[in-house]
Amino acid sequence: MTKLPFSTTNLLPILSFILLITLPFFVISQSEQEILLQIKQQWSNQPPMNSWNHTTHFCQWPGINCSGGVTVTGISLNSKNIEGKIPPSICDLKNLTVLDLGNNYIQGNFPTFLNNCPKLQTLVLASNYFVGKLPDSINELPLSLQHLNLSANNFTGDIPPSLAQLKGLITLYLDSNSFNGTFPSELGHLENLEELVLAYNSLAPNKLPKEFGMLKNLKFLWMTQCNLIGEIPKSFAKLSSLEHLDLAENNLEGEIPSELFLLKNLKFLYLYSNMLSGELPNPAKALNLVELDVSGNKLTGIIPEDFGKLQKLEILKLSQNQFHGTIPPSIAQLTSLKSLSLFMNRFSGSLPTEMGLHSELEGIEVSDNAFTGQLPENLCYNGKLLGVVAFNNYLNGTIPTSLGQCNSLYVVQLYNNSFTGEVPDGMWSLQGMKIMLLSNNQFSGQLPDKLAWNLSRMEISNNKISGKIPSSVSTWSKLQVLKASNNLIAGPVPLEFTKLPLLNTLLLDHNQLSGELPSEIISWQRLNSLDLSHNKLSGSIPSVLGSLPVLSYLNLSNNQFSGQLPPEVGQLKLNSLDLSNNKFTGKIPLGIDNSAFKSSFLHTHLCSNTGFLDLPKCSSHQRNLNLSCKYVALVTVLAFIAFIATLYFIVVLIRENWQSKKRPDTWKLTSFHKLPFTEDKILANLSEKNTIGSGGSGKVYWIPINQSGEAVAVKRIWNNKKKSNNLEKEFIAEVQVLGNIRHLNIVKLLCCISSESSKLLVYEYMEKQSLDKWIHKNKRQPVSSMSGLVQQAVLDWPARLKIAIDAAQGLSYMHNDCSPPIVHRDIKSSNILLDSEFNAKIADFGLARILAKPGGEPNTVSAVAGSFGYMAPEYCYTSKVNEKIDIYSFGVVLLELVTGKEPHIGDEHTNLAEWALRHFHEGHPIIDVLDKEVLEPCHLEEMTNVFKIGLICTSALPSLRPSMKQVLQLLQRYSILEGPGGGRTKNDRDISPLLGGRNYISS
Repeated sequence: MTKLPFSTTNLLPILSFILLITLPFFVISQSEQEILLQIKQQWSNQPPMNSWNHTTHFCQWPGINCSGGVTVTGISLNSKNIEGKIPPSICDLKNLTVLDLGNNYIQGNFPTFLNNCPKLQTLVLASNYFVGKLPDSINELPLSLQHLNLSANNFTGDIPPSLAQLKGLITLYLDSNSFNGTFPSELGHLENLEELVLAYNSLAPNKLPKEFGMLKNLKFLWMTQCNLIGEIPKSFAKLSSLEHLDLAENNLEGEIPSELFLLKNLKFLYLYSNMLSGELPNPAKALNLVELDVSGNKLTGIIPEDFGKLQKLEILKLSQNQFHGTIPPSIAQLTSLKSLSLFMNRFSGSLPTEMGLHSELEGIEVSDNAFTGQLPENLCYNGKLLGVVAFNNYLNGTIPTSLGQCNSLYVVQLYNNSFTGEVPDGMWSLQGMKIMLLSNNQFSGQLPDKLAWNLSRMEISNNKISGKIPSSVSTWSKLQVLKASNNLIAGPVPLEFTKLPLLNTLLLDHNQLSGELPSEIISWQRLNSLDLSHNKLSGSIPSVLGSLPVLSYLNLSNNQFSGQLPPEVGQLKLNSLDLSNNKFTGKIPLGIDNSAFKSSFLHTHLCSNTGFLDLPKCSSHQRNLNLSCKYVALVTVLAFIAFIATLYFIVVLIRENWQSKKRPDTWKLTSFHKLPFTEDKILANLSEKNTIGSGGSGKVYWIPINQSGEAVAVKRIWNNKKKSNNLEKEFIAEVQVLGNIRHLNIVKLLCCISSESSKLLVYEYMEKQSLDKWIHKNKRQPVSSMSGLVQQAVLDWPARLKIAIDAAQGLSYMHNDCSPPIVHRDIKSSNILLDSEFNAKIADFGLARILAKPGGEPNTVSAVAGSFGYMAPEYCYTSKVNEKIDIYSFGVVLLELVTGKEPHIGDEHTNLAEWALRHFHEGHPIIDVLDKEVLEPCHLEEMTNVFKIGLICTSALPSLRPSMKQVLQLLQRYSILEGPGGGRTKNDRDISPLLGGRNYISS
């Protein structure tokens, strides 16, 4: 073959062509690589950006997506701990279509320079720290934009109408922000929109725009807690593509449009917690409906028969309405039904006999109605049943034997009915059973030999249970609460009964128990409440009873106990004690020999020498003589002290009277309650010796008002002319707020006394002072007793939980029941005061402000108030007032209660909320941070949950914090101080997601 002559000149055109093609890509690659490295530098080299370097091509870098391997089209750095701001140079990546920076720590206003990203299609900035208003120029974002997600930030103001000009939008997420203005009806013109999410914003009251009915492609609309008012527009019937509609927790009124049930694609409909009325429409056309929740409204009428045609329906919630009539039998024939919730209505008749037969039923809640007849036999036919909640009805007959074979069963609440017969043998020992509440029926039979290994709560009071406590009771090892009052249980308390390590509450009163209490009850180290009254128990009380560390309620009355009370009983920290109607003799031990237990020893042969109790004195002749000498000496000393005190008092009165004559001020008293004192009484006792506290705005005095020891607390505003204008406003604000408040958990303002030179606020006196002095070791003070000074008692967990609930009730009232709502602005443990019975009340409204309008622009104040460790992050840089700052502060108090730690950990730069969150995020066990002084296995679950509530309340983003009403519901859910049977009568659906998972069973 003849070779062609080689010539470089022949290659030049080819090389030039290749260079012409590849050079732009090379230049683009070099340029984009440098842009990405600049971004990395600005974002502090956080992982995974620390692996971005010249050794690998940028298209292979983590978080970077490229097209054709040459140009950047996507940056996805979700959850990478990025701080700071978005660099404008990011839009120099001219082919960028996806920017996902969600769940980071990016701050600042909305980055308007993103308008310069010409091909942007997806923008995700959710779960960051953006603030301020969305700009009206947001419509200048690229018209190519299809997906915009700004959820969980702190954007405020109006949702701009200009958003509606982004005609390409398919999904728009603006939920969980702080928008407090309006939302535009123009959003109804986004004809391509498929998903619209505006939930959890404190918007101004607004009606649902009828224009939303124009969104023909809309599949998902979520507007929970958006302050919606008015009726649901009938134009929603045009939303032919709609699959998911959630308008829950608003103020919607009127009837549910029947047109909604004509939407053939509708699967999920949530309208709970509104004010909807009228009857439930016929759902005949909504055959794809999977979940329907209209609970918590004012709906009436009956359940339409056609609900039995919804064969895809899994969850039906109609609770907390005014429905009546019977449950249609066709409901029981729904093949997909998993959860039926009808509690707190006016339903009657029998439960459908086929309920559970045709579907994998998981939960049935029909409590607080007027149902009669028996429980259906086939509730657990398919083996998936978790709970049966049917308390407060008129059900009768026996419990179906099939429930005794239902191993999935977790909770049974049947109290306050008319059931008879024996509890099925197998039900006591079901492997999954945790809670059995059967009180107030007519059950008979005996206590079981074997209980479910996980059963923690058994309540069978007010039945006809008989027989002895079985010796196998020692196998009930997980039992925490046993309430079996008013039955026919007889025989002795067996030794094996003392081997229940987690027992917290034991109520066996009004039975026929006999014999002596075994000394081995020392093993009941977690026992908080013990009631064995009205039995036939005899013998002496074991001395070890006084060694039970958390026992606070003890009732042994109406038995045949005898002998002396062991001195150790005086060591118990009791809130309630009753030993009446026994055969005790001898002296009452120190510690319980005081007036608090005046009615605890009736009809016994006990005696006392303290004079606190209305009992005979215990003494022999010789001892009496010795004591008489001592009493003479004591009376002499006391008489001398009284003489000196009287003399001093006369001098003080003369001096005060002289000073008052010199004083030109005219005092004005404004009362809010009937007063058992005069202004002169208050003014005469404003002395340094009565000072019990002071702060930046004044002093607090303890002022006795009568000889029986009653007192008030007086807050005196500082007399400082430089502060006069601010303090005058503070005084007026406090009087205006408190003068009109009537709530058990808010410190009562009795009156105000003012003059030109002084301002006085007179409050009820809280004997146990502030909460911080009880939960922080370094603030606890010794208290006096008959035996001298002793360390102040540690508040046990039940007391702490009750205090948390009390305070939450006060705050919830301020936020939800006052009009306009009240923001405290300085919630802390030292502003939660305790009365003599440890009832908690919110105090110090010196910083209170009244919001201008519910849902309106938050008040802005000239100076940041609050206390270090309690201030919400946004409060430090925006100074804007809304209820969320109180919720943050209350969350810190909850963390104090469960950990025992102060709000600042170690120094002024580390606070408790940050420390707790870091501990949780690092995966450390929660039990490691719980207060060891009160931690008991029986309280672990409650303390853990309250710790989690504290974390939720202290979320950095205000929009992620729950409302105070939700916090209160959560705390009440975990309170051991529940009513008869302990079952909740409120649906916890709106709060349980905060702790993960949705619970359909009251427990």
